[in-house]
Amino acid sequence: MASLDTVSLAILLGAVLVLAGILSSLLALRFGAPLLLVFLAIGMLAGDSGPGQLQFDDVRTTYLVGSVALALILFDGGLRTRFASIRTVLAPSMVLATVGVLLTALITAPFAKYALDLNWTESLLVGAVVASTDAAAVFLLVHTQGLRLRPRVGATLEVESGTNDPFAIFLTLMLVEYISLGTGTAAHVMMEFAQEAVLGAVVGVIGGRLVVIALNKVALPQGLHAPFVTTAALVIFGGSQIMHASGFLAVYLAGIIIGNRPTRAHNSVVAFLDAATWLAQIVMFVLLGLLVSPSRLGGSVLPAVGIAFVLMLLARPIAVFVCLAPFRFNWREKIFIAWTGLRGAVAIFLASIPMLVGLSKAYLYFDVAFVVVIISLLLQGWTLAPAARKLHVALPRAERGPRRVELDLPGQLEQQLVGYPVRPKSLYFRRGLIPSWSKPTLVIRNESILTPIEAEPIAPGDYIYLLAPPEKAESLDRFFVDMQPSSAPDPHLLGDFMVSGEHTLAELAEIYGVKVSEDESGHTLADYFDVHLDRAPKEGAELVLDPIVLVARSISGGRVNVVGLRLPEDEETPPPLTRRQALRRKLADLWSSVAGV
Repeated sequence: MASLDTVSLAILLGAVLVLAGILSSLLALRFGAPLLLVFLAIGMLAGDSGPGQLQFDDVRTTYLVGSVALALILFDGGLRTRFASIRTVLAPSMVLATVGVLLTALITAPFAKYALDLNWTESLLVGAVVASTDAAAVFLLVHTQGLRLRPRVGATLEVESGTNDPFAIFLTLMLVEYISLGTGTAAHVMMEFAQEAVLGAVVGVIGGRLVVIALNKVALPQGLHAPFVTTAALVIFGGSQIMHASGFLAVYLAGIIIGNRPTRAHNSVVAFLDAATWLAQIVMFVLLGLLVSPSRLGGSVLPAVGIAFVLMLLARPIAVFVCLAPFRFNWREKIFIAWTGLRGAVAIFLASIPMLVGLSKAYLYFDVAFVVVIISLLLQGWTLAPAARKLHVALPRAERGPRRVELDLPGQLEQQLVGYPVRPKSLYFRRGLIPSWSKPTLVIRNESILTPIEAEPIAPGDYIYLLAPPEKAESLDRFFVDMQPSSAPDPHLLGDFMVSGEHTLAELAEIYGVKVSEDESGHTLADYFDVHLDRAPKEGAELVLDPIVLVARSISGGRVNVVGLRLPEDEETPPPLTRRQALRRKLADLWSSVAGV
């Protein structure tokens, strides 16, 4: 019975720790503190050096929980990533995720060697452990601090932080293997990297497609779709690892495949994974906090603080500026991307690998990573929002959207039911406007269900449900938010015509014959200003689109909503391009589509 009581006590204490982390997150959100520090602090207070006096040194369990947590976090990140929004930043993001991680480790290593009295291989391992940014830390802080980043900057950070973990893990494992076995050549390392990357990509793409087929073909009972997808993600991760492929890359790619295909119960899957990743992060950080021993940190605190500042102020900025040199990022964007290289659970998780295999000085790597993460979250985490605004990479927050309800309809994937409360100042109520691709289906009024015809005229306070394609559901929001008063046109602006900022570049190209890249053809004029201006748009801002000059005539909710078109004078037809000029233009267009310039 004593052993049963011990198990019950462990369950109770574990649940209390997680509950304390969840409740304390409310306080951290209120004051803008990095939430991940709260979970670490809970674990430290419960550990053997804190009031809790819990003896915990199970590195294997911590590694297991950390692997599952990181796999779910990366899968959730891929699931929420729209491929259309990241296509133009794939090249700079992948360079940052590979060359950037390697450069960061190489620049950090010399300081670690002399500060910690290590040999070159051990110091490079320290650099590899702290080299990658943490996706969960970056976007959790961006969300909690109310930031809306410029699309190109946000997409670059999103893809980089989601894809640099596999390379950092690979680099760490290679160095641990070399230190423990004393063997390894450059050719062996390159072969291992190629095998892990290629196999991981193949398993991720195939696994993602199989999950999509299973979701749409297998008639699962209601409520089991989300657990099925979550379990399938872990199967993809575990299978990849057994095949000596990168499981972390595989689950991230599988998430992108699943998130960009029409599937059943997509909304319930996303909501379930949101809760699962939150719980995974809390458990992982609490366990990492339990492993920390403040009494052991004394001898390595000062060198670790020095490494943290070298990483933030020297290694990361140099790596970012070198990697982004071929791409047209301005200096403000480069500085912000460099400063947003937050370290989080990944660094501490990587530092647990030497402990797991029993390397000498293993606890030194863990303690250094812990101090680096604390300083990064405190210094970079708390200054993220001011830095974004000071560097003009933050857009004004859009007005809060309406409360949207999305319901999947069994038996088909093309339509879903989308519901909104009707506001008295909304575009739908005042003008009766609704997109042609949506169809009002039912209205709820005073707890009664009515057809749209029975409910005529629609009244404020009604709830209306419409059929709409899942990928367009969010576009309905603007019809159900309060209309903002539009500003009067500025007579000093020289636009010959005025059009709505909601028109797409493809529509403009069709009417005026301007040249628009395929990647940007679906962007609205408002999107075009967001992407290409160096700062938040203001009235009078101008952008060139082929021969036309776009002039911002009116701003609403921080975005351009009326655009003036300044058309060129008639000019002589230019002479046809030579073959060499045509080839150069095609190569330039190809580079623009890949590099996002």
